[in-house]
Amino acid sequence: MRIVLDVMGGDHGAETIIEGARLALQSRASITQLFLVGRAEEIEAAIKHTGCRDPRVTIVPATEVLTMEDKPVEGLRRKKDCSILRAVEMLKEGLADAMISPGNTGGIVAASIIRLRPLPGVDRPGIATVIPGPKNEFVLLDSGASVECRPAHLLHFAIMGGIYSREILGYNNPRVGILSNGTEANKGTELTQEACKLCQMADLNFIGNVEGHDLFHDRVDVVVCDGFIGNIVLKTLESFAKGLGGWVKDEVSKNPKRMLGAMLVKNALRTIKRRIDPDRRGGAPLLGLNGTVFKAHGSASALAITNAIGECTKALQHRLNQMIESEVAKANEHIGNAPTANAKP
Repeated sequence: MRIVLDVMGGDHGAETIIEGARLALQSRASITQLFLVGRAEEIEAAIKHTGCRDPRVTIVPATEVLTMEDKPVEGLRRKKDCSILRAVEMLKEGLADAMISPGNTGGIVAASIIRLRPLPGVDRPGIATVIPGPKNEFVLLDSGASVECRPAHLLHFAIMGGIYSREILGYNNPRVGILSNGTEANKGTELTQEACKLCQMADLNFIGNVEGHDLFHDRVDVVVCDGFIGNIVLKTLESFAKGLGGWVKDEVSKNPKRMLGAMLVKNALRTIKRRIDPDRRGGAPLLGLNGTVFKAHGSASALAITNAIGECTKALQHRLNQMIESEVAKANEHIGNAPTANAKP
């Protein structure tokens, strides 16, 4: 497997990204080449500090960086030698099998759509974020790639999320639901109501609408929504998880009895903390593209980058794109042949 890694987009600098790459190379013989894309002098200095001297590593110079402040499309036009664009172009040219970047999400999505194009039959890509619950993990899709959607886009998200849940998370028959403000069929927007009708016709284990309080009660494995709603859900959950940890710590430290009680449940709290740690997966795939693209966290640690590389190799091993193209084509054909409500008998 040949993987290209954008070294310049993380909050903690090139050294953290390359340390994560070093750890991944130590444990994954399946990686035959790892391309590090970015400013050559910074990469060389980071390689020296981390001791990442693996012969599979190749530096690919890129003189510019698309920052979080750059508007995606405008920034890509202005910074034609930025690391994100260089990494995507390597994927397009067949020099690599997958790419990972912790950089500007909008820039990654825009560059990937422009250069790679969506898979045949897929109109919009979606970011599939895995979120842990007490008993299961569910896929939230789309969590930020496609803000404005049509019903067919949500159908494709449902199919792609189902494949990812089945192949990567191991759920044999994942339950798919559309996020709405009620479980009744007449609830939601026109978008979700029409998408619900399409999903009912597809070959999915579709359970209908799901509400926010269903997410952490093991009632759904794939949660479908547009990228606007999905990104709000994701960031709210991330913020709440971080805030709750600090809140509990403050309350526990207020008196000795609480501190003693905290000692008794310390191991349970550690288990929960490990389970909700975003570094466990390190990032999320941008599904539906003619190429394998992963978005790592902007604040990714070295461990997060190591795990993101691991998730990327799993996606390649399971041939997710081939499955998505095949199952979307079947759904599109079935939906296209289905009689409409206004059709004459």
